[in-house]
Amino acid sequence: MHVSSGRWLLGLSLAMVTAVLWGILPIKLKLVLEVMDPVTVTWYRLLSSGLILLVWLGTRGGLPAFRPLGRRGGALVVLAIAGLVSNYVLYLMGLSVLSPGTTQLVIQIAPFLLLICSLFVFREAFSIAQFLGLLVLLLGFGLFFNQRLGELLTSLSEYTLGVLTVVLAAVVWVIYGLAQKQLLNKWTSFQVMMVIYLGCTLLLTPWASPAQVLELDTLQFWLLVACCLNTLVAYGAFAEALAHWEASRVSAALALTPLITFVGVALAASWWPAHVIPEQLNLLAYGGALLVVAGSAVAALGHRRAKA
Repeated sequence: MHVSSGRWLLGLSLAMVTAVLWGILPIKLKLVLEVMDPVTVTWYRLLSSGLILLVWLGTRGGLPAFRPLGRRGGALVVLAIAGLVSNYVLYLMGLSVLSPGTTQLVIQIAPFLLLICSLFVFREAFSIAQFLGLLVLLLGFGLFFNQRLGELLTSLSEYTLGVLTVVLAAVVWVIYGLAQKQLLNKWTSFQVMMVIYLGCTLLLTPWASPAQVLELDTLQFWLLVACCLNTLVAYGAFAEALAHWEASRVSAALALTPLITFVGVALAASWWPAHVIPEQLNLLAYGGALLVVAGSAVAALGHRRAKA
C-alpha cells in the first residue's frame, strides 16, 4: 500500500495547482468550441499529451510492457480508452450548450459514482460521513438548479440535454476510473496515461478534423495550446499531490474546483466581456454550489475515516 511522504504543504500546493487548472479549463474550452468541434479539440489534447509522455518515458527507459498484462489486462486497457474518450467528448458536448460553471458542477457527481461502484467492485466501506456528504450534495444540486428545475424535470430542452450529457460523461468516467485503478497494479500512472491518451487519439482520428485549427484566431489558438498543456500538467500535479498527501485530503481540496470555475468566469467576464458571458445565477443557486462542494469534501474525508 502506498504511503504518502508526509510533506503535506507540498501536497496541498500541488492539489491547489490541479484545482486551479481544472477550474479554468472549461472557460478556455468554451471559447475554443466556438470554432472547433468536441472531437477535434479532444483529439488535439490527447495527442499532444500522449506524445509528450511517449518521449519522456522513452528517454527514461520507462515505456510500458504489454505482455505482462495478459488478456484481462488488455480488456482493461480497451475499457479505459473507451471510458476516457467518451468522457472527454461528452463533457465538451455538454459544455457547448451549458455554462462553464454549470458543467463543472455537474461533473462533480463522477467521484460519487466511482465511490458507489467501488463499494461493489473493490468492497470498500461506506461511512456515515460519506452518506451525509451525499445528502448534502443532492440538496446542493436541487438548490443550484432552482431557476430551471421545472425545465429539467418536465422537458428535453437543449439545457436539459446538456445536463444529461455531462451526467453521462461522469458515468463513463467511472468506467475509465475503475479500469485505470486495476491497471496501476501493472503499470505506473504515467505509463497508463500514455497508453490511454495515444489509444484515444487513434480511436478519434477518423472523426477528427485537424485542419479546423487554421480557423482559430490568435486568442483561440493559444487557448487551445493552453488546454493541451493543462491536460498534462494538471494530471501530473495531481499524481505528485497523491505522492505527498493522503488521497482523501487531495480529493477534498479538489472539491473546490467548481468554485474556482465560478470565480474564473466572473473575473474573465469583467476583463474580457466581449469573449466571456457571466453566469446567470441567483443567490440560491450559488448557495447550492457551495453545498455541492461541501458535500464532495465531506464524502472525501469520510472515505479516510472509513479506512482508518
